[in-house]
Amino acid sequence: MTPSILIVGATGNTGRAVAQTLPKLLESSSTLSGSRIIALTRSSSSPVAHELAKLPGVEVVEQNWVEITADWLREHQVARAFIASHNEPNQFAEESTFHLNALNAGVKYVVRISTMAANVRPDCPAYYPRQHWAIEALLSSPDFNNLQWTSLQPNVFSSLIMAPAAELIKKYRKSGEQDTLRLMLSEDASVGIIDPNEVGVIAAHLLSHDDTSVHNKAKYILNGPEDITGKQIVDMIEQNIGVPVKDVSYKDMSLIDVLYEHQYAATKQSKNVVCSSKRALETAWEGKCSTSTTSKEVLKLSAPKRTPADVLESLLEE
Repeated sequence: MTPSILIVGATGNTGRAVAQTLPKLLESSSTLSGSRIIALTRSSSSPVAHELAKLPGVEVVEQNWVEITADWLREHQVARAFIASHNEPNQFAEESTFHLNALNAGVKYVVRISTMAANVRPDCPAYYPRQHWAIEALLSSPDFNNLQWTSLQPNVFSSLIMAPAAELIKKYRKSGEQDTLRLMLSEDASVGIIDPNEVGVIAAHLLSHDDTSVHNKAKYILNGPEDITGKQIVDMIEQNIGVPVKDVSYKDMSLIDVLYEHQYAATKQSKNVVCSSKRALETAWEGKCSTSTTSKEVLKLSAPKRTPADVLESLLEE
């Protein structure tokens, strides 16, 4: 059986771009041309899964990644893998199990998605960046020397940041009414938000690299091409609707309360833990997440091009 490259979460916001980009890149690879691409999904009947199945060399497989064993990886001859894990409180247990199984199965290289670089530290007040720090510490240990890896640390996704702007514009165009604009960004701090699709493109470039040792144990910081502030988002909205935005709530993390009530409350997850996510953007509000932090290697691999204005335009077309 031909060695394969596994894409965990192939129908997700970063994995989809990995699956779409990788086949073309492999064509020009001296060592990977002809490799199978396994696009993992929890539902092979979804529209995105059907779309991916049409790509050359891509096989869509329905499998819950948290149940993948070392035997499964050997059976599918996985040589390289991409993983964009969830950010739930049990992330460390489940993602570390995946990496341990990859190590024991002889997988050679893994590209994983982390989170905002300024948060990946053991004392981050938000819980999930500490989990990413712990995963990177685990992979950095001598016990994992036989598994090469790269951790991508993307800034906050532009689709998440720009969604409230698109919603307000759509509602105003339809009804002439405005709700309170709730923005996660502060009014004045510049943040290099990034399109998740471009994160996937960069991951695909890494996975297709003939010599992965040059990126082994690297932690690359990813930002979009332009900084933006909360005030600039308000300006963009006003340009679209032709009137002032009536009410703006900056640094608004109320979405976390909604997330807890709808996704976690019934599961008895700790509200204290989950709601610590409200502090995840403090480093952005402090000006620590601008485009100036982008790793130079990222710019060489595939410099992100989609601006906040581009993302807003695409959201308005949905």
